[in-house]
Amino acid sequence: MDEQQLKQRIAQWEKMTAEDPSNAMGWFSLGNACRDGDEPEQAARAFRKAIELDEGLSRAYQFLGHILIQQGAEDQATPILTKGYTIAAERGDVMPQRAIGALLEKINQPVPEVKSQAPQVEVTGDQVVCRRTNRPGNRLPDPPMRGPIGKFVYDHYSAETWREWIGMGTKVINELRLDFGNVEHQQTYEQHMMEWLGFTMDDVNAYEAES
Repeated sequence: MDEQQLKQRIAQWEKMTAEDPSNAMGWFSLGNACRDGDEPEQAARAFRKAIELDEGLSRAYQFLGHILIQQGAEDQATPILTKGYTIAAERGDVMPQRAIGALLEKINQPVPEVKSQAPQVEVTGDQVVCRRTNRPGNRLPDPPMRGPIGKFVYDHYSAETWREWIGMGTKVINELRLDFGNVEHQQTYEQHMMEWLGFTMDDVNAYEAES
């Protein structure tokens, strides 16, 4: 993604958070875009806002802690990473938990002794524990796209959350004037989708390897 695309991506999420300031995932996505665009201070502010709105966003703790370490603010990073590690363990967010643990070790801070737990809820065959809400929801009828990403979404997100993304994704398409006949535009759309839902290709690849 070139510099102009990064600027467009940041502007898009700035617009969306201005329109819906209570959307934690919007702030998380803005923080991620600013992080990729080498705007660490703006990214840190966005991640703090995301955590303020939703304390369960374990990856926001990870990214915020990493930025603070890079800025030499290890004293501020330590409590954020410690809390994020505990939350990731409680939610069963394996990848963020591992990454946060590595960051704590990097700055010579103790890693909390907690047990990873999958959500303890009853689900039927037509339901899935949604990774975004951490609650049961209706399962999508089919993977929403081909390949590993489609399978990951199908197995980890509810139909209700997916419909919510479709509404947000329509705004992305219209604002950025995306043409799905263009491969780069398809990749831009997927990047926005993954940011909004809260997963990365590392998560997808790890899940595929385990399946």
